Amino acid sequence: MSKRNTRTKTESKTNYGNVIWIGAAVLVAVVLFIVFAPSKTVENVPQTTTTTIVASIHTPTTTLEPSKADVRVEVYHFHATQQCWSCKTLGELAEKTINTYFKNELDSGKLKFGHINIQLAQNAELTNKYGATGSSLMIGVYKDGKFTKEEDTKVWYKLNNEEDYLSYLKGILDKRLKGDLS
Repeated sequence: MSKRNTRTKTESKTNYGNVIWIGAAVLVAVVLFIVFAPSKTVENVPQTTTTTIVASIHTPTTTLEPSKADVRVEVYHFHATQQCWSCKTLGELAEKTINTYFKNELDSGKLKFGHINIQLAQNAELTNKYGATGSSLMIGVYKDGKFTKEEDTKVWYKLNNEEDYLSYLKGILDKRLKGDLS
């Protein structure tokens, strides 16, 4: 009788172990599917207010011919089609800063701003140029014939204080427009 009980316990442990392995394999398969599943094509992405914002990229009224002495600055709010409150606020406050303090630079072409949806094929070249992979505020500077890009991560910590955000970003952009990359 003791042999029979021992066999049943061993079989139970084996069956329980198989269930764990099968469960783990299913979990791994689900995670791999989520990570590597093909994303929806642009045609299948529903239109949202964020794709409308893409069209709001400011186009300067005059075009500057860049020379080595000119300094030009680009500010882009990169984002996905669906955005959380923080991602939307990041872009809205950046746009407000630029429209409030840098209208002349926008009009002259010395400064360029836009909301760029990284999931749209039409934005792939710019997204790749900046290396954007998610919601971010990127600043590109053309100075002395060279291009320098940076991601400003400090703005994320200022989202709950609009005045602090605007003041901070204004200070950064004032420096970049003067060619100061420090």
